[in-house]
Amino acid sequence: MSAHVHVVTDSTAGLSAHEVLRLPLTVVPLQVVIGGTAYDDGATSSDAVAEALKTFTPVSTSRPAPQSFADTYAECAAAGAESIVSIHLSGDMSGTFEAAMIGAKESPIPVRVVDSRSLGMGLGFPVLAAALAAADGADQAGVEAAARERMAAVSSYFYVDTLEYLRRGGRIGAAQALLGTALAVKPLLTISGGRIVPLEKVRTSSRAIARLADIAVQRAGDGPVQVAVHHLANLDKAHTLADGLAERLPQADEIVLREVGAVIGAHVGPGMLAVVIAPR
Repeated sequence: MSAHVHVVTDSTAGLSAHEVLRLPLTVVPLQVVIGGTAYDDGATSSDAVAEALKTFTPVSTSRPAPQSFADTYAECAAAGAESIVSIHLSGDMSGTFEAAMIGAKESPIPVRVVDSRSLGMGLGFPVLAAALAAADGADQAGVEAAARERMAAVSSYFYVDTLEYLRRGGRIGAAQALLGTALAVKPLLTISGGRIVPLEKVRTSSRAIARLADIAVQRAGDGPVQVAVHHLANLDKAHTLADGLAERLPQADEIVLREVGAVIGAHVGPGMLAVVIAPR
C-alpha cells in the first residue's frame, strides 16, 4: 500500500475487483439473508436473489457489524495507512454509515466517515475519485474533498417493475406502493436527500425506459460525464439502454454497465434499471 490515506467503502458501491485491487481501497460487505441463510454481498449471485424474490422466499439484508469496520481500519493501519476516508451508502437507507462511525472510534489511525447519500455507482464514482486522489498522494482532507465533489455531481434515476420490493424492505412508504399498483403505472424513482423518492409515473415499461434515457441525457449536459447503467435480471434492456446513451452522450467516459449486487437487488426486485450520471 503506497498511499498514506486508504479509502474504505461497502459492497453496495458495486465496484469491480479490478478497481479495488489497483487502488488503495478496501470493501466491507453487507449481508443478504436468503431463506434463513446469510451470505456476504458478492458471495452469492444477484440471480439467486432475483429468483428468491420471484418465488416469495424470504429475503432480508443486514449492515456490517461495527466490529467489522474496526477490524478493517486496524488492518489498514497495520498495512501502512496513516489515515482513512470511509465512504458509505446513504445513512437513511442503511445502518452501515452508523456502524462505520462506531467502528471508527476504535481505529488506531484517524478515520473520516462520509455518508454518500447514495448507493450503487452513485457511491462508487465518489469512492473511485477518493481512491484516485489517495493514490496521487492527497492528504486525508484532499481525499475526502475529492469524494464530496463527486457526490455533489451525482444523480441517480431508476425504473422498477413494481414498488412492492421497496415497500417490503421499508425503503419507500406504503402509500407510494399503493399509488403505483392501483394505477398500474411504471414508476420512475430518484434519490434525493439520501432517500428513494418518486420522480414520475409512466404507463408502460418501454416508455419508462425511454424516459429514463431522456432524463439522463438532460442531466448529463454537454461536458465530460461519468455514466453507469445498473440492472437486476434485466441484461438485454440494460445493454439497449447503455448503447443508446453511448450514442447520445459521445462526451461520456466509458459507460459502466453492472448488475447490482444481492443487497441492492433484494430491495429493488427483478427488472430494475438505473442510470447514474456524474458530470465532471
